[in-house]
Amino acid sequence: MVAVAPRPTAANAWWSAVRPATLAASVAPVLAGTAIAVHEGGARFGAGLLALLVGVAMQLGVNFANDYSDFVRGADNARRIGPLRAASSGAVKPEHVRYAAIAAFGLAALAGLVLSLITDPRLIAVGVASLLAGWLYTGGPRPYGYLGLGEVSVFLFFGLVATVGTVYVEALRVTPLAVLMGCAMGCIATAILVLNNLRDIDTDLEAGKRTLATRIGRSRTRWLLLALVVAAFAIALVTVSAGLAGVTVMLVLFAVPIAAAPVQIAFTTRSGPPLVRALRRMAMAELAYSLLFALGLLL
Repeated sequence: MVAVAPRPTAANAWWSAVRPATLAASVAPVLAGTAIAVHEGGARFGAGLLALLVGVAMQLGVNFANDYSDFVRGADNARRIGPLRAASSGAVKPEHVRYAAIAAFGLAALAGLVLSLITDPRLIAVGVASLLAGWLYTGGPRPYGYLGLGEVSVFLFFGLVATVGTVYVEALRVTPLAVLMGCAMGCIATAILVLNNLRDIDTDLEAGKRTLATRIGRSRTRWLLLALVVAAFAIALVTVSAGLAGVTVMLVLFAVPIAAAPVQIAFTTRSGPPLVRALRRMAMAELAYSLLFALGLLL
């Protein structure tokens, strides 16, 4: 007899669609940005909480939208290796996943609007750009995530915009340290996406999803992953060398083993399950990096 896997429950499908590990990519830059704002002597924690709400809601919106759009476009098929997808699970109606994406983006838009009005109305333009980037990643007539541009978007919006934006709404200014740490956060957030696309490279090719990994191949994708991680830790050294932060920010080096493990996995395996674990480990590395940076900066 052949064992049949039990049908997933709706609760399991929704929880998997949230992709809890990836939420670190929305929390980490806000944490780093808040630490910079405190260091600069101008933190407004109410604005920081709103920035965190925007970041988490945006990440949820992207996750749900990607879940729905990949199902509709055929990128999620029986051969896909990775966490359960809600729209393709059979336990949740695909249109409900789409509604969840719209609701999450709506919450991000509302919180972002309030944040802009109490800080600087010009930020509304940044919010609109962020929402468009989130929806058009896998949605719309020509999703840029299918054109190999997802990494650029993640670096910009989950790195630079999230970190520098947090500093700006809390301290009302942009500093060189904010820009540098925005780049560091962007590098690790992009590394999470690179691992995701490395895991899915075969099924994405079959579905015609032309991610950067499918365009440059498995070997170059691995080297890109390594370069991103090395760059993130090198930026911390640059901040100290430039006199923008004290030597205590080198506490981030304690996160090196956490970030090195998923890179090693990427270089030594082609199978899906280890790469799923590697992605989660990289998300934890970003959170650890931001926590250690915040601690080092504020010591």
